[in-house]
Amino acid sequence: MRLSTYTKIFPCKERPGICLLYSTARASLIQVEESLLSALENNTLSSEEQATLERLGFLVQDPVLERDAMLRFPGEVNRRSTMAKAMAVMNLDCNLACPYCFEEGIKGKHYMSRETAGLLTGFISHLRGPHKNLLVDFYGGEPLLSLGLIKDIAQSLKTDTEAAGKSFHFNLVTNGTLLTGKVARELAEIGLKSAKVTLDGPRENHDRFRPFKSGAGSFDTIVRNIKDACSVTEIAIGGNCTRENYREFPRLLDFLLKEGLTPDRIHLIKFDPIVRTAIGMTLPDFSSGCESINDPWLFEAGLFLREEVLKRGFHTPKMRPSLCSVEQDDNIVVNYDGGLYKCPALMGWKELEVGDLQTGIKDYSRSHRLDIWRRRECLECSYLPLCFGGCRYSTMLRNGKIDEVDCKKPNLDATLEALILQDLRYGPKGGPA
Repeated sequence: MRLSTYTKIFPCKERPGICLLYSTARASLIQVEESLLSALENNTLSSEEQATLERLGFLVQDPVLERDAMLRFPGEVNRRSTMAKAMAVMNLDCNLACPYCFEEGIKGKHYMSRETAGLLTGFISHLRGPHKNLLVDFYGGEPLLSLGLIKDIAQSLKTDTEAAGKSFHFNLVTNGTLLTGKVARELAEIGLKSAKVTLDGPRENHDRFRPFKSGAGSFDTIVRNIKDACSVTEIAIGGNCTRENYREFPRLLDFLLKEGLTPDRIHLIKFDPIVRTAIGMTLPDFSSGCESINDPWLFEAGLFLREEVLKRGFHTPKMRPSLCSVEQDDNIVVNYDGGLYKCPALMGWKELEVGDLQTGIKDYSRSHRLDIWRRRECLECSYLPLCFGGCRYSTMLRNGKIDEVDCKKPNLDATLEALILQDLRYGPKGGPA
């Protein structure tokens, strides 16, 4: 038996003689005595120890077979998938005037037509096929500016999917200004599962970065809507911070608690950085799991804010093996005009369109470099299951084309141990363990 390539070992600074083993392939974690590692090297593990370590993914029979299994991992995930996922971009319009909006160059009075919506429901039903459940994300712009069309699309998909004996749900990615309790209740009746809403820190910071087009602040409106909607649907709160203001965000968490928006009422909270690059910005709504720009302040900010979220008992995402949406067969983005993409962040690049509602999906393996991580240096990297070549969007921002991996090693070298220790400290649901 050999130690898995995808095992990280961290010494316990507070407990000499103890170390943590973390499997990036299984997201499994175990505390062991350092003598166990010596026994592994000397091939003197007990049969029980060996069986436990193998079951958790820390030991493998053959590193070559393990590498081959990792090469097959995306295909296996796609083969076993029971869920078809689609994102419908309802419009590129918005009632806010956020200065960092990544859609600044493309947004405007662009709305999905009823004709396109009809094509979309047929396409998504075909994508689902006869054997899969369906999850749709409605996005914008501000998707609730297209509320009537969302209702029609959702009702049609719900009827079709449930007639086939499968489940249908949908999510919203919304600025929260239009998500009243009444709207949430209407949408919950036809499948609304969750809504992701953005609060950019405490009121004065949020209103500076996310004002209405009139210049008025949006913070109070959004908080009022969260209070009304969270009893109807899951609410996830995101927030976009900068180098200058991220240390102010814990005040937002304390405000939420004071207002009765406690961890049992908020599904999860995650804050992400706004990062300018040479040719654009990161995508705030979808940077979770993608961001790998290697600037030390990002590491510090991410760990600081995650700690503040957890110690107040709120939920936040954990580090787990994952595939970029580009690698997921049953995951497609439908733009308001019917164009198809593999990631909402790539909508600005016409050359990365992968088809349209009328002609279907074309082969995108070369344009999106699905093979980019299938190289020795990636396969031998212990972080591969957390990366798989990183974010194509980040590479596009950096280079203007997808021509190299977006390596997460510097980021994970700096943060993974601290992330694991946070999860140990606060337990699976946040708050002191």
